Amino acid sequence: MGVGVLKTYRDLLPVTDATPMITLGEGDTPLVKSNRMAAELNCPELYFKLEGCNPTGSFKDRGMVVAIAKALEEGSRAIMCASTGNTSASAAAFGAYSGLPALVIIPRGEVAMGKLAQAMAYGAKIIMVNGNFDTALDLVRTFTSKHEVTLVNSVNPTALEGTAKTASNRDVDSLGDAPDYLFIPVGNAGNITAYCVGIPRTVAQRHCEKRR
Repeated sequence: MGVGVLKTYRDLLPVTDATPMITLGEGDTPLVKSNRMAAELNCPELYFKLEGCNPTGSFKDRGMVVAIAKALEEGSRAIMCASTGNTSASAAAFGAYSGLPALVIIPRGEVAMGKLAQAMAYGAKIIMVNGNFDTALDLVRTFTSKHEVTLVNSVNPTALEGTAKTASNRDVDSLGDAPDYLFIPVGNAGNITAYCVGIPRTVAQRHCEKRR
């Protein structure tokens, strides 16, 4: 198991000496070189990034560990998210590990059951509402604004930093340089903050600045 993103990228993340360095082994995901597709595309080097190797099977673990660590640092009493899948599993897992109750608001009929099963296995309290994901997120925003409960969706700025900075820098560490192109499959694309944003003192930042 790796040391986790908080220790590996501490100098790039919004952590302090009071931030607990928790980890479930997230972030140390491999790049696997493609042979057949690379040849078909006439691309000398093509890699697939296996984010499914994160603890709960998604890239959400990168940002979640940062959001949970900051919640612990700030004395939060619980964590809360709206989710249709990956976020609920990640929040529940890190919440259980850290001793923070996890509340998950899900839109009725729009949930990936495999991920919901993870959240339930980790002991999250599941609340189903009528409406879509935006309805669920609005409820979470309202509730967390009035209580000592931390919102851990990707609208949480510390979660965004954890995802954007650690994923991109992990690629640079693996390749020894910034990639020429990055292709990201998305659902609603809410997590696409630019690949270059907020990545100081790295090869990736220097190369991205040249390409702007």
